[in-house]
Amino acid sequence: MTVSTWVVACADGLESLLAAEVTQIGATVLSQQNGAIVVEGDLGVAYKLCLWSRLASRVFKPLFKLDSQAPEAMYEQAVAYPWADVFSLDKTFSVRAVATKGVVCHTQYMALKLKDAVVDHFRQQTGQRPSINPQGSDINLHVLVQPDAITVSLDLSGDSMHRRGYRLLIGEAPLKETLAAAILQQAGWPNHEFDALLDPMCGSGTFLTEAALMYGDIAPGLLRNFYGFLAWEGHDPEVWEQCWEDALQRQANGLNKSWPVMIGYDADIECLRAASKNIEAAGVSRFITLQQRELAELPSKPAEYGLLITNPPYGERLGESDTAIYLYKALGRLARERLPNWQAAVLAAQIEHADALGFEHLHTQKLRNGDLSVFVRHGKVQDVPAPLPCRFVEAQGEVPVEAEALANRLRKNIQHLYKQANREGVSCYRVYDADLPDFNIAIDVYGDCLHVQEYAPPKTIEPEKAIFRFKLALQVIRQVFGLHRDKVFIKVRAQQKGNQQYEKQNQRNKYIEVQEGRARLLLNLTDYLDTGLFLDHRPIRLKMAQQVAGKTFLNLFAYTCSASVHAALGGAVETVSVDLSNTYLNWGRRNFALNGIAESHHHFIEADVMAWLSQCREKFDVIFIDPPTFSNSKKMQDVFDVQRDHVELITLAMRLLNPDGICYFSTNFRRFELQVEAMRYLHCKEITPETIGFDYKRNMKIHRCWQVSSKSHD
Repeated sequence: MTVSTWVVACADGLESLLAAEVTQIGATVLSQQNGAIVVEGDLGVAYKLCLWSRLASRVFKPLFKLDSQAPEAMYEQAVAYPWADVFSLDKTFSVRAVATKGVVCHTQYMALKLKDAVVDHFRQQTGQRPSINPQGSDINLHVLVQPDAITVSLDLSGDSMHRRGYRLLIGEAPLKETLAAAILQQAGWPNHEFDALLDPMCGSGTFLTEAALMYGDIAPGLLRNFYGFLAWEGHDPEVWEQCWEDALQRQANGLNKSWPVMIGYDADIECLRAASKNIEAAGVSRFITLQQRELAELPSKPAEYGLLITNPPYGERLGESDTAIYLYKALGRLARERLPNWQAAVLAAQIEHADALGFEHLHTQKLRNGDLSVFVRHGKVQDVPAPLPCRFVEAQGEVPVEAEALANRLRKNIQHLYKQANREGVSCYRVYDADLPDFNIAIDVYGDCLHVQEYAPPKTIEPEKAIFRFKLALQVIRQVFGLHRDKVFIKVRAQQKGNQQYEKQNQRNKYIEVQEGRARLLLNLTDYLDTGLFLDHRPIRLKMAQQVAGKTFLNLFAYTCSASVHAALGGAVETVSVDLSNTYLNWGRRNFALNGIAESHHHFIEADVMAWLSQCREKFDVIFIDPPTFSNSKKMQDVFDVQRDHVELITLAMRLLNPDGICYFSTNFRRFELQVEAMRYLHCKEITPETIGFDYKRNMKIHRCWQVSSKSHD
């Protein structure tokens, strides 16, 4: 059989992988260029390239080349070309023209000139003209314009080879099949060492399907019903039939061998429906298990050693694009907890997202997914034990005599509270709250950092004396906790008016990650007076998390949505977080992403709570209300005063509560009095003692909390 030259095109960055693949198929590589490999082989090799290549986008047979960029020169050579050797008059044709990077030309005009030349040739030779069909033509001609040449080729594949034929439905941000296959090959799939393959955010199932085709030795071209060479005059049906039969036999052998565990999860049921349809169309559904599951619900490894591979929704399916990096953090952390020592391959739109995974780095490659540049991080999932609450070690040095009482109190509190924090799995707790009259400060532990708040001193204390005491306290705090000053964050907490406590104080935008029960939460210790987490509400957050499985949850005055995160992790089927600040709601979205929770059933509503409650008609099983004491935001229809307005607020909320539901109302207004008589038709039970954490037992007046329902829950 005659040996010919063929050009195999691919996406930029896949050339080396493609060269290895075409060699394995049987072609001889002659040269490699950007986006293409020039190979040599007989007609059977060309057919096998179309049938078996998992990485190629198209296979071309060069027809002629001219050393010019002039459309007219191409026309002259094309009109004299023997087109009857390529296709007959009863076949339709189309022309596609492209230019290499840096070449400026009118590709549509180039395509038009070749089309005219082909038509004019047939007219001159036969008096008839062939039909043109831009969509679904029998013959596809291709024009490649390079800096100093034009090459005209026949597209043997007929259509882009990433269109295997199995993808009946696609989700948002689809991954090209050829790119999926390339990433799998880079990861070493299929490999007898891998007992499992897992895609925890499988979308429409492209990774799973391509992995199954590869493991089963199934030619990706078997699912296609059209090739560009079928109408080519040089086509040899017998050679093609033999290639096809060989592929069918290899498929049969592959389907009958022992298979590894292959699993796909996704939080979006529509994505799973698409994946199920596609996998079934590919004929590999019996080897793949699909399940609706949040990333947060990633189970322990299904096999001792496997491959974690996924294309996280880094924008389109995620919602707010700035939440993407926190989703990658969640993926890396959950993988370390539940898939230790596995290998991983993860796509990322930005290199910072790939770095956020925290895997042991093997290699990273920049590729193209359509028009989008992506990074593929290949790494090993390290077996890292879960961190314990930070144990502070006192620094050496003398404690000033004036502050010896403070140092002793801090030592005592740390020793006691660390044990409680470790027992309850929290990394944030209050360690000191104006325990001594001379040191009127609050100290909160956030991971390995301290947040120190100075309460405004009474007017009876001289300013110079107050300043001296505060500086002295900071010196002792740093020494007793053994922390450098960059780990101690200082605030002055005076009487706040309106929304001052929520206003931005700095612009550092630096967030730290802390743990509370099952939840991971983002805090900002520099930019706001409050950090993004009200520590005193930890017990009620954990209590509600135990009550919401299979239920709907409404979080009013949601702030950074930490209670909603706990509810989602506790199994709530839906959460709704309402707050007037879009800044804090976006913070909440990041908290959800950090925990691997998709937004499919979790909603963030920027609104005046009172106005929203008046219009909402949805019902909820659990409602949490933690309003500010006072608010006069310009976004509100009216000024809010918790003492004056709490009856109306609770009444409106109770309209949305299911008959068997529970509403929790909390306030930190110390002079607050619940108007029980005005709500005598409701069951209001104060539960403050059980909502005070171990770190607030010294100051039980931090807040008050009630359980409200339409009937008694005793």
